[in-house]
Amino acid sequence: MRIIVSGGGTGGHIYPAIAIADELKRLRPDTRFLFVGAAGRMEMEKVPKAGYEIKGLWISGLQRKLTLDNLSFPFKVIHSLWTSRKIIKAFKPDVVVGTGGYAGGPVLYAAAKMGVPTLIQEPNAFAGLANKWLGKHMDKICVAFPGMEKFFPKEALVETGNPVREEMLERVRSSAEAALAPDSSANLGVNRSADESALSSRLGRRANILLMGGSGGARSMNEALRDSTRILGARPQVQWTWQCGTAYYEAFKDCASAQLPNVTISAFIDDMEQAYAKADVVIGRAGSTTIAEIQFLGKPTILVPSPWVAEDHQTMNARALTERDAAVLVADKDLTEKLVPTVYELLDDEARRKELGQNARAMAQTGAVTRIANEVLNLISSSQKSAN
Repeated sequence: MRIIVSGGGTGGHIYPAIAIADELKRLRPDTRFLFVGAAGRMEMEKVPKAGYEIKGLWISGLQRKLTLDNLSFPFKVIHSLWTSRKIIKAFKPDVVVGTGGYAGGPVLYAAAKMGVPTLIQEPNAFAGLANKWLGKHMDKICVAFPGMEKFFPKEALVETGNPVREEMLERVRSSAEAALAPDSSANLGVNRSADESALSSRLGRRANILLMGGSGGARSMNEALRDSTRILGARPQVQWTWQCGTAYYEAFKDCASAQLPNVTISAFIDDMEQAYAKADVVIGRAGSTTIAEIQFLGKPTILVPSPWVAEDHQTMNARALTERDAAVLVADKDLTEKLVPTVYELLDDEARRKELGQNARAMAQTGAVTRIANEVLNLISSSQKSAN
């Protein structure tokens, strides 16, 4: 088989695309893959690292403000459609799969118009404009939430859940369970009234907080940690892993909070397996991939929906968890005041952490990546039967 996969711009598009390709390769080892992304975006680096070939299109998003870049947008679309047709003609894919990102629109639309089977994966509770427009041209649309017929043709919908790197996450769960001390039901050693050093020594580990602002970083989350030096330093046994984003690393790496011995700052975390495994509490945006991963892991999580995304879909994603008591929500505007105190409240309440983790795990749609891969294979099979 020959499959084109398009997913890029952010980790939330790239890693689901890679997960789907990995699962298809597991099911059909002889499959050849070609990724199509946006030139200059992070997929051009991350996809080859995962072992796949990728070609870049000259494409970018339409800016919400009036900018010079918007003047070139129509030309980029026309050029990308033309390039996509050339790629499809040369590669001759059996199917084109999209998980979002700037490049997905041109290549999926071109494939649909050329009669190539197409499938998109919509991860959010509120579909974005590009996928809503593409949906009417697609053969199959895999979604993670019920009620998505308000955005897409009902006959094309299948509820699969969001794809995650399940093999990696399963290793994380096993590592975390093995690392727990025999008396792990005790407090993590962060109770203000206790001797934190003694308790951490007894447990054989420190409490660990993982803050990740997404592949691009989140300015407001970074500013909240920058402005919390005193409170972070007051509890030195609480270790912070701070992923600030490549765009923000230079601005925050030398701040007082980043210099604390219990804080480790980095632009990007390549080894998410280790980061997740040691995390007692996770802090992240409410993107679909983050949510799917913390559900799979059953990690107590503080979600901070981005106020800058289309249709405020991250708040809707977060509410799907908070309404089931499976996560804690802190609004972006309240970060400086509430984020670190909320973390400490969770660390001091073992029963609450356990409840959040169990409720999150109960919502996990395990096997989503296999369901999506099977939809891809079924689409190819149906297409071949129709051709014959």
